[in-house]
Amino acid sequence: MKKRTERPSASPQTADSAQTSAAAVSGEPLQVEVIRDNGRPVDICVQLQGRSLTMLGSGGPQRELDALRPLLPDTAEQSASESAALDGLPVLLGCGMGHALRVLLQRTTGPVAVVEKETAIQQASGVLDGLAPEDRERVFWVCVADPEQALRELSRWQTAHQGLRFLPVALSFYQRLDRAYYGYLREQLTASEHFDFWRRARQPRFRGRTPRVLLLASKYFLIGEIIGACKTLGIDYQLLQIEDETLARADFVQQLLHAVLTFRPDCCITLNHMGVDVEGVLMDLLTRLELPLASWFVDNPHLIIHLYSRCISPWTALFTWDADNVESLRAAGFPHVAYLPLGTDPQRFNPQAAAAAPATWRSEVSFVGNSMIYKVGARLKKGRFPRALLLPFYRCAAAFMASDTRSVADFLREDMPEVYAQYMALPDNEARLAYETALTWQATRLYRNGCVRELLPFSPLIVGDGGWNIEFRHDVRKPRLLPSITYYTDLPRFYPCSVINFNCTSKQMKGAVNQRIFDAPATGAFVLTDWRPQMDALFEPHEIACYRDKEEIPDLVRYYLDHPRERQAVALAGRKRVLRCHTWAHRLKDMLDEMRRIYATPTAEAPR
Repeated sequence: MKKRTERPSASPQTADSAQTSAAAVSGEPLQVEVIRDNGRPVDICVQLQGRSLTMLGSGGPQRELDALRPLLPDTAEQSASESAALDGLPVLLGCGMGHALRVLLQRTTGPVAVVEKETAIQQASGVLDGLAPEDRERVFWVCVADPEQALRELSRWQTAHQGLRFLPVALSFYQRLDRAYYGYLREQLTASEHFDFWRRARQPRFRGRTPRVLLLASKYFLIGEIIGACKTLGIDYQLLQIEDETLARADFVQQLLHAVLTFRPDCCITLNHMGVDVEGVLMDLLTRLELPLASWFVDNPHLIIHLYSRCISPWTALFTWDADNVESLRAAGFPHVAYLPLGTDPQRFNPQAAAAAPATWRSEVSFVGNSMIYKVGARLKKGRFPRALLLPFYRCAAAFMASDTRSVADFLREDMPEVYAQYMALPDNEARLAYETALTWQATRLYRNGCVRELLPFSPLIVGDGGWNIEFRHDVRKPRLLPSITYYTDLPRFYPCSVINFNCTSKQMKGAVNQRIFDAPATGAFVLTDWRPQMDALFEPHEIACYRDKEEIPDLVRYYLDHPRERQAVALAGRKRVLRCHTWAHRLKDMLDEMRRIYATPTAEAPR
């Protein structure tokens, strides 16, 4: 029986009617008529904005197959059984009646993508149901209504197949149906086909004596220091601004590719994984480009990295300020992890900075820091932890403060098994990390309070939040209190105003050192700090003054107040050490040396 491909009258025997949930440009839903021949769908007609569009019409299946000619010019002549691998990834823009799709699957050996957002058309055609199971597994279906989301899905699919170029196949019916969607995709995919950006962008890294760095710039405060270090070292850099709302958009791909093609960086640098999205869009791009990323964690990485389990890649190297985190990050699956402590900017922190300091900043002993009272209270309120965790909270925090165990989870498992069971019963990893943070902050509060209290006989100046008024409300001897000051503008001027700058390190870093032991000596100021195991690799004993127990604090404060020459000798030696070894330029050089060690190859082969 001859197939009827012209549009028949709308009788139950020849046409079915359906309505798609996807709206076209006008916002109207599509009215879909299925034209059948002996019960089998052979064509589709849609009603949109008062006009009728027929998918095949009098041209029949050949109308759909004509779209394959640029890709398979000998479609009519070659046997359907003869298949070969195409130099790219076919993307069919519209499923149609399946004629073009079946030929692609027969004539090629690789995967094929189909973009079809019109769900009613897809269901009415029956193409998907008609595919053999082995063919269905080769087809990557993209059914989203947002063209940029469709591009992101295609981009991930491309990454999973060696970054081969796209080979778009545009069915004319869909270009007429929704040009804003299918026409946009055709333009974007055609650009990839013609210019093959990915192959042009991949190149060997770290061939020159001086590396070229692409900075993923954010609002994080240390980006300025990295820029300054690049200038000090004579390193060529370029900024690529990362904003959360633009990261996953299609134009970000073009911005990154343009920077890579024109600037030709050896690596990217970011801080605390800023700009790295949890969905892995950026990692997919960098992997496809074979462009290494250095991510320097200057805060506790375990409060951040749990979100990025999908972002583990051989093209990413993590750097952490705390050597105690190296093994745990490697255990989390990250192949390249290195220790890189904090540093300072000697241009900002220098002895001349105090010239214009107010008289109220002058003191024999000072401490700059948060009381942690309000921070702990806010965290507990927000966390809404169960009673079984709140009741032992303060007891656990005090025990963790006194323990040498670095990890809260390890401490609870080993020393507080009954609390650990309740901790593990929290609904997800994010809730457990919130409890860890609250407990760490409370441990820091207790430790900080105990250390600073030893300064009370010396009438110290404390700069911080109003919680300090609560901490010392019952003490006869009280410190002099000033509100918080800014890091960049005030601290460089503040440190030289104190005879002794006191430091006690947060309990989130039981082995590492904080920013103050680099910044204060850079200004020529004297620091009395708590000893930390990682300090011995950074300073010689005569370059920094330390206490190991809080009971030592009063005697050491009194000693250094009474011995100005020894105090000044320590301050001078500390400044020389910082300028010689601990500036941001030193840190950037160490980072790039490590990146060169990992990624410098004569070809762009993936690192192992």
